[in-house]
Amino acid sequence: MPSPYQPFIARRQHLAGQLKPGVVILPTTGEIARNADSTYPFRFDSSFFYLTAFPEPDAVFVQVIGEDKVENLLFCREKNLEREIWDGYRYGPAAAAEAFGFDGAYPIEELDAKLAELLKNQPRVHFPFGKDAGWDKRLAGWLDAVRAQVRTGVQAPNEIVDIRTTLSGMRLFKDEYEIGILRRAAAINCGAHIRAMRATRPGLMEYEIEAEYLHEFYRHGSRFPAYGSIVAAGANACVLHYVGNNCRMIDGDLLLIDAGCELEGYASDITRTLPVNGKFSGAQKDVYEITLAAHQAALALARPGVAWNEQHDAATRVLAQGMIDLGLLTGSLDGVLESESYKQFYMHRTGHWMGLDVHDAGDYKVAGEWRKLEAGMVHTIEPGFYIRPAANVPKHLENIGIRIEDDILITADGCENLTAACPRTVAEIEAVMASQ
Repeated sequence: MPSPYQPFIARRQHLAGQLKPGVVILPTTGEIARNADSTYPFRFDSSFFYLTAFPEPDAVFVQVIGEDKVENLLFCREKNLEREIWDGYRYGPAAAAEAFGFDGAYPIEELDAKLAELLKNQPRVHFPFGKDAGWDKRLAGWLDAVRAQVRTGVQAPNEIVDIRTTLSGMRLFKDEYEIGILRRAAAINCGAHIRAMRATRPGLMEYEIEAEYLHEFYRHGSRFPAYGSIVAAGANACVLHYVGNNCRMIDGDLLLIDAGCELEGYASDITRTLPVNGKFSGAQKDVYEITLAAHQAALALARPGVAWNEQHDAATRVLAQGMIDLGLLTGSLDGVLESESYKQFYMHRTGHWMGLDVHDAGDYKVAGEWRKLEAGMVHTIEPGFYIRPAANVPKHLENIGIRIEDDILITADGCENLTAACPRTVAEIEAVMASQ
């Protein structure tokens, strides 16, 4: 029977084929104290997990790449039956090697001694140098231990290569295993947003709505949100990263919900904006329709061969024209775009890569040029329109904050909107809210 971790094994093989001979060293994260003897919920390092599937803290992946042989090793916590009484199951090195397809595994306590041996006569080290000062210091110690043996004829690596460049390029393109998880995460998130729409009404607190979609996440197997959730009513919707979620929702206000679940490490990321009382006012509808048109303009360009910035430029053009039409800005469209005066009301980019991190790994430019979209990439489309009180803002438009965000998979002939099932138009949102 093939290993359920075959996709991870294949990635390790692919990584070795991308790199020059040497030693890859990639740690995961450890548990972080919250207070006293309590810790925050553990979340693995994304790149470590991408290659290993190993879910425990205090572990390191090591790959030794030779001219004609590759060895994949894991360092992890030892089996400890006493700690398992308190904290739950641990694989231990032997079981971890067998379960996850490693060539060998060792106790994490042996890491320093083993690496001082494995680094002998190796030309280079592939390591996320600069990411964590503690691990940088440990790498320096391993290299010094090898250098101390030069009189015996041992040579130390003379090159350190940042492994993140190669891993980011790999993680940018999702395989079928990843796409399947992303589809499931998107489906859970769509259901959660629909549940939140049906629960929203004047007088409730923002955190009561947050509880609705967190409940939906949990009941479908997502134990944690993918990022700090935004549930922002009224003026709070004009704060891009509002996370207080503790204000009362007022009749006549809008509610912006930017929330996503994490499933098996992979994120979903949806934003919807809805009227607290179930019906958009005239001014709210005007701003919403402009934002939706910007979203559609960007979505129309979600296909292979389109440069990354083209979607943002298309959305920005629609938004800027809408600002002129509403009387928020004056002058020609080209003049508004050139002066960037539109940034008073739209100050962020129209999307980001998405995967194991909600803002996932991957460069947006290559050799100074915007990257072109390719099949297998997953990104968001999220134009916004935020009207804070100002001298040039009419009263009836004040504190309207709107963002519409979906998760998009680029396919060979276009795209798949992974979150298309989440209501998006004015009519769809009002219809769902009427079915409370």
